[in-house]
Amino acid sequence: MSTTTTTTGTGTCSPAGRVTRSLLGYGVIAGPLYVVVSLAQALTRDGFDPGRHAWSLLANGDWGWIQVANLVVTGLMTVAAAVGLRRALVTGRGRTWAPVLIGAYGVSLVGAGVFRADPVQGFPVGAPETTTMSWHGGMHFALGGVGFACLIAACFVLGSRFARGGQRGLAVFSRITGVVFLAGFLGIASGSHGPTTLAFVAAVMLVWAWLATVCAHLYRTAS
Repeated sequence: MSTTTTTTGTGTCSPAGRVTRSLLGYGVIAGPLYVVVSLAQALTRDGFDPGRHAWSLLANGDWGWIQVANLVVTGLMTVAAAVGLRRALVTGRGRTWAPVLIGAYGVSLVGAGVFRADPVQGFPVGAPETTTMSWHGGMHFALGGVGFACLIAACFVLGSRFARGGQRGLAVFSRITGVVFLAGFLGIASGSHGPTTLAFVAAVMLVWAWLATVCAHLYRTAS
């Protein structure tokens, strides 16, 4: 007689559970992939100043295709993770909206890769300090704004869910992440540079760490 379950280190997992875990796994690795690829470019691309230039500018220049691919692949991974979230959150608060919001963020990343930011602030080398925003630059900015807003909302939606479920640590982490990322986004949207740019980079790292933590938590409980 054949069985339909597989025993793992965390218990028995059904075939459907294995699919859910695979999807959630993308949420664990998406952030590290995005951060490592972006940082590698930020530290090696000629003329890029990590304390001044946003990572979105890396999509320009001869090597811009690397950041374009980074955005698209990471976005698709985030969408996969959102599907995993929808499968893992069987009941309870946020079951519908959390996956939708995270999925929308994933779609916005793909769109941000397709519609590149305008070259500006001297990057790539030879680009003007200021420029009139192009249609694709406008799309990039709009998609980023919508995606970031959805991700911030997802932090609070899941924070509420975790609090109701008695998972205080995850609830606090979710809410703090939402507040920090909102502050970072408002700072970078204001046009400030220097410390504001670095603060936004730190906020990006935090929100990816949050998503990885949430997906890892649900991965362990999927069955």
